[in-house]
Amino acid sequence: MKLFLTLLLALMAADSTFSQQAQDRRAILQILQRQTEDWNAGRVDKFMNGYWPSDSLTFIGKAGITYGYQATLENYKKRYPDRASMGTLKFDILQLDFPAPNVAYVIGKFHLTRPKIGDANGHFTLLWRKIKKRWVIISDHSS
Repeated sequence: MKLFLTLLLALMAADSTFSQQAQDRRAILQILQRQTEDWNAGRVDKFMNGYWPSDSLTFIGKAGITYGYQATLENYKKRYPDRASMGTLKFDILQLDFPAPNVAYVIGKFHLTRPKIGDANGHFTLLWRKIKKRWVIISDHSS
């Protein structure tokens, strides 16, 4: 009987972990979809809602490392000053894993369609953390 109860509890725990992971996966994919929509509507400020509003946020790109939410936002605005430079964004998610509780790791590709100035594309890795029940990007490496 003890063995049966132990197995039952283990199965219930595994099922709730799988269910939570599926919920978290959906939440992260929804944030990425919302970011795509905001970018394509020219709303850089709203696009940034997917990021951790902290001085500890890191963004690694061609220009090096940027620290902090505000500095990352300012870099986006400087690099993409108008709709033509922003283009139309498309994400392809290649991998989404949960290496630890409340931590997610996303690998993907981005493509910016920009008819007037030329397309841009590359890969990214995003480190996510669930903070106060909300998933946010704490580190972005895009190249």
